[in-house]
Amino acid sequence: MAAALFFIERHGIPVLLLERDAGEFTDPRAATFHPPTLEMLAPLGVTEALMKEGIIAAKWQRRDRKGGLIAEFDLGVLSDVTPFPFRLQCEQHKLVRIIRERLQGNPLLDMRMGEPVTSVEQAGDHVVVTTSKGSYEADWLIGADGGRSVVRKSQPLEFDGFTYPERFLVITTDYDYEQDGFAYSNYVADPTEWCAVFKVPADRPPGLWRTVFPTKSDEREEDLISIEHARDKMKRLVATDRPFDIVHTNLYTVHQRVASNFRIGRVLLIGDAAHLNNPLGGMGMNFGIHDAENAARAIAAWRETGDDAPLDLFDRQRRFAATEFLQDMTIKNKESLEQSDPKAAAIENDRFRRNAANPAASHAFLLRTSMIQGIKEANAVK
Repeated sequence: MAAALFFIERHGIPVLLLERDAGEFTDPRAATFHPPTLEMLAPLGVTEALMKEGIIAAKWQRRDRKGGLIAEFDLGVLSDVTPFPFRLQCEQHKLVRIIRERLQGNPLLDMRMGEPVTSVEQAGDHVVVTTSKGSYEADWLIGADGGRSVVRKSQPLEFDGFTYPERFLVITTDYDYEQDGFAYSNYVADPTEWCAVFKVPADRPPGLWRTVFPTKSDEREEDLISIEHARDKMKRLVATDRPFDIVHTNLYTVHQRVASNFRIGRVLLIGDAAHLNNPLGGMGMNFGIHDAENAARAIAAWRETGDDAPLDLFDRQRRFAATEFLQDMTIKNKESLEQSDPKAAAIENDRFRRNAANPAASHAFLLRTSMIQGIKEANAVK
């Protein structure tokens, strides 16, 4: 949907959008918007709409499960490089709704819901897409169909990487972590059971909190997603007698993978179809939006000149971003949180403290973790 917005509103390019699902997803998915993403969406009026529904997370914390707060980072130090020096917490399905409302009635968008793609064939100067209801020809096909992408699988591409042995459990609750000194975004280190904690606006004030836990590979799904199990995990983490409700539980498998190419002929890949990563750092959705913005620019340039070079540049830039930043950072984020060597963990904690205490170091650190540095370096690739 973000790709359609960039194509239509920024470049005036007509889009046929084929959506597998017939309805709207409201399941817990991505909910963190980083500064570069807000910058990309701002000229289209989307950031303003998101700000009305989201929660500004001006700070985030690194914590230790036993030792408490290690360091707090204030994203306000980035005000010299971005008009949005914060994270915005807002659920992905709200972004989709905002974009759909913005494109409602636009003659450049033909959206077919409940029409999954079943096969893709390339024919020199066009691509043929077959769905459950018919076939379509187009100049270009953008595969944004997720980790099990039919579009990617239709092409001679590798999807190298690995799958974590443990699944991730997301518990959504009305327990208010802020009363315990937590920021709206937190990463809690522990060699046995690390977690990530962040607040989302949800559909009711004052919002809800999500906590992401690792699980053991031999635990049964029905046990993991049970309310009793979720409540037990929460009580071990927060050690409180304050009442709280478990609103939702979700269990999912986590991968670290990158497609061997993001462009092959007339087919481009973006988002989870092109790369998968763990959620620690809140980067996956943002990278997908960055892919979409770059792909729209590339095809717009091709329409003007007929030159394929911008499409090859899209491939180089976005694969660089995925391999050098997305994969590298998210893998290291998890390794850092689950560090089992006490000496190595102490060194890691000291690194966070030094980065938070020194303004120059904090600025450089946040440029990277807020995705600003990654965008800059990827766009510099020629």
